[in-house]
Amino acid sequence: MSFDQLCNSITRLAIVIFLLFHGFCEKAPNYTFVYHATSAASISYYDYIIVGGGTSGCPLAATLSQNYSVLLLERGGMPYGNPNITNIAAFGIPLADVSPSSPSQRFISEDGVINARARVLGGGSCLNAGFYTRAAPEYVSVVGWDGGLVNESYQWVERKVAFQPQVKEWQSAVREGLLEVGVLPYNGFTYDHFNGTKIGGTIFDQDGKRHTAADLLEYANPSLLTVLLHATVQNILFSTNGTSRPMAQGVVFKDANGTEHKAYLNSGSKNEIIISAGALGSPQLLMLSGIGPADHLKSHNISVILDHPSVGQSMKDNPMNAIFVPSPLPVEVSLIQVVGITKFGSYIEAACGALFAATPSSRDYGILSPRVN
Repeated sequence: MSFDQLCNSITRLAIVIFLLFHGFCEKAPNYTFVYHATSAASISYYDYIIVGGGTSGCPLAATLSQNYSVLLLERGGMPYGNPNITNIAAFGIPLADVSPSSPSQRFISEDGVINARARVLGGGSCLNAGFYTRAAPEYVSVVGWDGGLVNESYQWVERKVAFQPQVKEWQSAVREGLLEVGVLPYNGFTYDHFNGTKIGGTIFDQDGKRHTAADLLEYANPSLLTVLLHATVQNILFSTNGTSRPMAQGVVFKDANGTEHKAYLNSGSKNEIIISAGALGSPQLLMLSGIGPADHLKSHNISVILDHPSVGQSMKDNPMNAIFVPSPLPVEVSLIQVVGITKFGSYIEAACGALFAATPSSRDYGILSPRVN
């Protein structure tokens, strides 16, 4: 074999290897504003600092960056290129991954309920079953939102992450069963909230690829947004000089090597630190920063910045009653597409796939695993 032939063979082999390892992974968007926290300056300044790059943090960062400098801090990594996140057939596998690098962080509540916190850019939208629906108009009214602005916001999200699902055998059977038992009327496919049975949206596209809140960063102004991955915020920095109440002025975060960095707000009356670290992470960070029940903070040797008895209290999860129906034959992976919304406010949904099987498995899917108590 000549030298030229050898070079050509090596090149072809390299291309084949590249395709094997990369050809079936989702191509990440060209996010020039995303960095590992190890590259961050020791001290930096922004108009807005957002803690938590999940389903709230990502759209907030995208919109605020249109006019202001924004820092988004996420303790996890990227969802792109991880087939266990992006492919519908792998749904649930991240929940079984209990390694330190997992996008899912398992925990067990005090009353013994297994659950998980997201630890990845895109948050829970990288782990959940991907059912998409709008809130009920009554809810929008009660919380005092502008209905027109809410509808514009829904459409803004839907252009990137919501799709009409392909309803196949299992979901069709669920739909017919709901109608047969009287969950009426049938509202067809709609993103809107109606009592009865409907087909909702899904964040999985026609190719079975998951779209997450991280995709909403495509709307961002790249010149004004900085996203730092593997950045774990330790506490919020407060100033009490000349004010009757403490004022948040910055945050301390650690990178993957354990090195500390500080990010401060630029001077400005409207500049803010926004905590969007989830229902558990947000109150946890406030308490670590000295805001919460004074006695509880003192018991952990945390200096009290503001005695706020409600922080971290009265946490409740939505009740769920799950019925597992074993199948003697393999079934397709079919996540939530059809929902029955009763007049009592409860939701009836169904999914199927190998991970829901009652037979012993080498993987423990946590809250999704059938258990006999």
